[in-house]
Amino acid sequence: MTASTSTPVTDRAHVLEELAQLLGANLHTDPVTLDAMRADKSGHVSPGAPLAVVLPRSIAEVQAVMRLATAHRIAVVTRGAGTGLAGGALASAGEIVLSTLAMTRILEINAADELAVVEPGIINAEFNRALAPHGLWFAPDPASREISTVGGNIATNAGGLLCNKYGVTRDAVLGLSVVLADGRLVEMGHRSTKGVTGLDLTSLMVGSEGLLGVIVGATVRVRRITPGSVFTIAAYFADVRAAAAASASVTASGIRASVMELMDAACLAAVGPYLGLDLASRGGAYLVAQTDGGSSEEEARAIAAILAAGGGIPSITGDYAEGEALLAIRRAMHPALESTGTVLIEDVSVPRSALPAMFDAIAAIEDRFGITIPTAAHAGDGNLHPNFVFAGPEVPPLIWEAADALFQAAIELGGTLTGEHGIGLLKKRWLRDELGDDQFELQQQVKSLFDPLGLLNPGKVF
Repeated sequence: MTASTSTPVTDRAHVLEELAQLLGANLHTDPVTLDAMRADKSGHVSPGAPLAVVLPRSIAEVQAVMRLATAHRIAVVTRGAGTGLAGGALASAGEIVLSTLAMTRILEINAADELAVVEPGIINAEFNRALAPHGLWFAPDPASREISTVGGNIATNAGGLLCNKYGVTRDAVLGLSVVLADGRLVEMGHRSTKGVTGLDLTSLMVGSEGLLGVIVGATVRVRRITPGSVFTIAAYFADVRAAAAASASVTASGIRASVMELMDAACLAAVGPYLGLDLASRGGAYLVAQTDGGSSEEEARAIAAILAAGGGIPSITGDYAEGEALLAIRRAMHPALESTGTVLIEDVSVPRSALPAMFDAIAAIEDRFGITIPTAAHAGDGNLHPNFVFAGPEVPPLIWEAADALFQAAIELGGTLTGEHGIGLLKKRWLRDELGDDQFELQQQVKSLFDPLGLLNPGKVF
């Protein structure tokens, strides 16, 4: 059962009146605000504007909104900062956008237990800046960390450059406070390091893309800032396959770099002019890695030796500024591509040993469709970001055909449609291909159990 996305005109005024009574100035219906809710960073735009945007400041207000939505059978789209890349938080006509951006408090920082309790609207980087004086840090570090919310990170199980060593968002979440579609508040998880009481609903909620409930609080694992040097290793290779094979050799060696990122020749060709550097002449691929902790220098030298044996030309630095400059090349990739056209950023993941084969598959797709697919990868964990660059706002049919071939290749190599961006609208047509009929239907049943009226984020994922 799905929610209506077109609230009748006769009911609209009544619903808005009730919302105004609940939220006062935290209800927004101006056309500019409503129109902004139709898009995110994915390039998708919904066909119509939502009914209203609400910014609750408390759990009680979230519960009240969900009770109202249930009573009137109105769909609700939970939204953080709108930095998603899969169209997972777009609102359509007649829907309510429940924004978490007013729920930004840090409720607790507990150094003794290495945990913190936060509201979902806090920005990832701001959370880390608040933790730093306590000698603590929050490991998930998506590229959008300066603009994305912790709640959004949880909703998509975000990763980032450091997830190779420190894990993805799911690894950092101990417990969640969740408001269900009917307004009930459920406390999931625990504050202890261990806990296996009942089914793990906390892990189920992480990465659920707003389908199962509204995350209104999170108890997260934080880490102590440990002393020790950070070393950065950068290497250029003749081609991306050689670089991918070398990165696979690093992971096979048992050395766990905190960062290991890879860029192909097309990425270098875009980033070079963007940064004012002649990167293309240095090689056909770029791999940058970092090590930290007490054995960082020893590990860095071991990684450099492996990269050299794989055909790379490595350099090592223990200087922070020099290391940041080497990482800046990787971080500039998406802005550089966006300066050349509209970018469809994909997000497939394969076993780390299959990384060279996935780059081979991308090269074959480029030849087949006559296009260039600039690709970067979190090489340490096998998560690739192939990019399709085109003119105009609409994705051309040829690009969708190439994306289809890309997804099928990843699945055939034992991989997945998405490593960290989620399914949203962008990839729902391929979900059954990966899951199979039985699991696809089982997941739909889970959705129905949590949200029997289909009010939460309708039209996404399934």
